[in-house]
Amino acid sequence: MSELAYLVIREGAKWTDVFRLVAGQTVTIGRAPTNQIVLKDERCSRSHAEVFMCEGRWMLRDLQSRNGTVVGDKLLTSDWPLEPGNVIRIGRSQLVFVHNLNEAFCDTATAVERVRPAAADEPMVDQRADEDSSVLSDYEPTTITHRRGHTRYLRPAAEEEGVGRIGRGAAKLCRLAYELGKAPDVQTLAQVALNGLFEGTQVDAGALLLVPRDFRGHPGAAELQVVASRTTTERRYHPVSGFLATTVMREGEAVLARNIMGDSALGSRDSKGEIHATSVICAPVRHGDELLGLVHLYSTDEQRRLDPDDLEYTLAVADTLAVALRNLNRQQELAENLTQVRIENVHLREQLGAQSEIIGTSALMREVTEQIARAAATKATVLIRGESGVGKELVARAVHFASPRANNVFVCLNCAALSEDLLASELFGHERGAFTGATERKIGKFEAANGGTIMLDEIGEMSPGIQAKFLRVLEGHPFERVGGSKPVTVDVRVIAATNRDLERDVAEGRFRHDLFFRLRVLEILVPALRKRPEDIPVLAEHFLKRFREETGRKILGFSSAAMDQLLAYRWPGNVRELKNVVERAVVLCRGRYIEVEDLLLSSLATTGDTSQSVPVENRYQPCSLSDMERRHILATLRHTGWNKSRAAAILGIERSTLDRKIRRYKLADEFPRPRRS
Repeated sequence: MSELAYLVIREGAKWTDVFRLVAGQTVTIGRAPTNQIVLKDERCSRSHAEVFMCEGRWMLRDLQSRNGTVVGDKLLTSDWPLEPGNVIRIGRSQLVFVHNLNEAFCDTATAVERVRPAAADEPMVDQRADEDSSVLSDYEPTTITHRRGHTRYLRPAAEEEGVGRIGRGAAKLCRLAYELGKAPDVQTLAQVALNGLFEGTQVDAGALLLVPRDFRGHPGAAELQVVASRTTTERRYHPVSGFLATTVMREGEAVLARNIMGDSALGSRDSKGEIHATSVICAPVRHGDELLGLVHLYSTDEQRRLDPDDLEYTLAVADTLAVALRNLNRQQELAENLTQVRIENVHLREQLGAQSEIIGTSALMREVTEQIARAAATKATVLIRGESGVGKELVARAVHFASPRANNVFVCLNCAALSEDLLASELFGHERGAFTGATERKIGKFEAANGGTIMLDEIGEMSPGIQAKFLRVLEGHPFERVGGSKPVTVDVRVIAATNRDLERDVAEGRFRHDLFFRLRVLEILVPALRKRPEDIPVLAEHFLKRFREETGRKILGFSSAAMDQLLAYRWPGNVRELKNVVERAVVLCRGRYIEVEDLLLSSLATTGDTSQSVPVENRYQPCSLSDMERRHILATLRHTGWNKSRAAAILGIERSTLDRKIRRYKLADEFPRPRRS
C-alpha cells in the first residue's frame, strides 16, 4: 500500500478541496469548526465521522451521527477499511479516498456518478473536464494571495454598482457596529445608532427611547426616556403613541405599520392633534429577556414608505445596539464599583489611621500599612520589629482594629517591665495563696484578652522559663494559673514586638529557637524615622496641633529654620523623641512660631552610628549636589539678611548668576514675610 493517501472532497457539483492523510494522525469530519475537515452541510452532524490508521490500513468510523455515514451503498455500522476509489457520502457531500492524485479524477468520477445520480434540478457537469482534472492533479499548498490592513466595510464609501440592497445594508450594519463599540457614553451611543438608522432606512423622523439604567422591575411605556431624536423635515419629532409602545414592549416584536395617516393608535400626534406619518416602525431594544428600550421611526413622505427591508434593518440595528448598550452599562457599573471600592479603601485607611494614630505618607509607611492590612485578614501570629520609639504598639493596634477581632479587647503588656514571677502572674493569672501577697484569685492577660488580641512588647526580654510556657499557649494548649491545677483554654491572637536582634539571641542561646519561628509567622518591620524624613513635617504638625489644643497656646507653626533643623536631625529616639521635642517646644515657645532655640535636640548616636557625639550640623546627610547647592545658597542668603549682592560676593558668583539659581531652586518662597500682629 502506498504511504500517501488523500481525501478528495466534493460538495454539490464541484470538487472543492483535497486533504492529505498523515499516518498517526486522526482526521475528524463534521460541521463544527473544530474538525480538520469542515463540511458546511446541515445534514452533517457537528462531529460526524473520523478517519484513522490501524495496522497499516486507513479506517473510517461513524461517530454516532444523526444521518449516518455511507461508503458506496453501504451504511456504516462498524469500522470500515478504506480502499482506493471508495466514495464516502455524508449528507450532500462526498469524499473520495485515493492514493494517487494523478489518477484520482479518472478513477473516481464514474464512481461518484454511479453512487449518486444527478438530481433533476441539478445542472449536468462534465466530470471529465480538463478544469476539474487540473484542480486535482496540480493541487498546491495554501499560499497568501491578498493582504489588507483595514477592511473597506468600515469606511463610509459610495454605493458600489452591482451590490444589492441586502449587501449594502450588511456593510452599513458592519460599520455601525464598529462605531457603536467605540461610543464612550449612552448619549453618543444613541446618536450613532440613530444616524445609522437614518442612513439605512427611508425614514425622516425618529428617536431612541431607553429605560433608565437604575430602574428595577418590569418597565412600562411611562418609564421610557427619549435619549436621542432626529428629523430631516421642518416638523419636529413627535413621540411614539402609548398604544404602539405598549404593544411592542408587551409582545417583544418589532412592528411595521403603513397607511396610518388617520390611525390615532399607531400615529404620533403633533401639538395640533394631527397625524402626519404615512408609515411607522417600532422595534424593541432587548438583551436576552431584558428590555432596554425602543427604536421609533416614521416617514411622512408618501413617496418613501417604509417596507419590510427597513424593518429587518431596524431590528438588526436594535439588536446590535442592545449588545453595545449592555456592554457600556456593564463598563460604567464596573467603573462605579471601582470608584466605590477606592473610596471605601481610602475611608478604611483613614479610619485605620484614626484608630491607630499611624501618621505618615512616605513609601515606607504605605508599605507598612499594606502589610498591616494583609496581616489583619488572618489569624496568624505577628512579629513587629523596629527600633525603640518607632511606634510598634501603634502598628499592633492597627492590626487589631483592622481584623475581625476589632470589637473585642486589645491588651498590651511590656515583658521587660516585670520580673519572671510577676510576668507569669500577669500573663497567666494566679490563684489565691499562690505566693505571698496573693490574697485573691487574679485573671491573667491571656484570659482577659479571650476573643481579642494581646500584644507582648519587648518579647526578647522574656525569661527562658516563661518562654517554654508561652510557647505551649501559642500552640493552642491550655495553661494553668500560677498555683492552680485547672486547665484554662483561651482564643487569643498574639502580636509580639521587639527591638532586639532575635536571630543573635537565638544563636547565643538567650531565646528559644522554636519560639522564634512560632512568633515569626508574619513579620512587620517598622522603619526608623531617619529613614523616612518626608514624614517628619507631617508628624511635627500633627503633634503641634495636639499639644496646641491641650495647652491653648496660639502657635501658628514652625519657622523655616526650625523645620530645617528637624529635617537635619537623626532622631535616635524616633517618633517618640519627636513627640517629646514638639511638646517641650510648645511649652517654651515665646512667639507665634517655634524657632530653633525652642528645640531641644540631643547629641546621642542612632542605632548603628559609630560616633557618640557628632554635632548635629556636622553629621553626614546623603543628598545630591543640587540639594547641597540649594542649602548652601539659602543659608548664605539668610546669613546676609537676603542681601543678594553680599551673598553673591560670599559665594564667588555674579549677581545675575545668583538670581538664576534663586529662580531655579525656587528660593524666593523661603524669603521671610512680615508677620501680622
